[in-house]
Amino acid sequence: MQCEYRLTFKDFNQSLRKNKLLGLKCGKCGGYTCPPKLVCHECSGSDLEITQLEGRGKIVTFTSSYLAGLGREVETPILIIMVELAEGPWIMGNLVGLNPDGATVESLIGKQVALARTRIFPGDAYSGGQEVQGGIARPTFALE
Repeated sequence: MQCEYRLTFKDFNQSLRKNKLLGLKCGKCGGYTCPPKLVCHECSGSDLEITQLEGRGKIVTFTSSYLAGLGREVETPILIIMVELAEGPWIMGNLVGLNPDGATVESLIGKQVALARTRIFPGDAYSGGQEVQGGIARPTFALE
């Protein structure tokens, strides 16, 4: 049996460029998987349907980064967050509109966020030579 991605990274990336967050809904358990995987994150089922996610959720953890990959120094400092989406899955992204120096547990954990204007990043020295035409879209969120 050959496994095929129902939602490829290329399609996921292209949808993010249009500020649309795609995921997979499982026909077996009803769970959602995002970012895309071969099987359901909840039950490992393979009956998956591509669906557009709401793009809203709450921050479950975060970190501030002051270091960037080679050639991407202009991106720092940056807030990297883990968001529990309204549909259930967790996804990593960036938080915009807040200075990382002012980020505290009290000011961020549990706060509601929504998908914001997607940021596009060029490849870096660590991408294993794989170039994505036009760069890589990263989920970007803003506080609601």
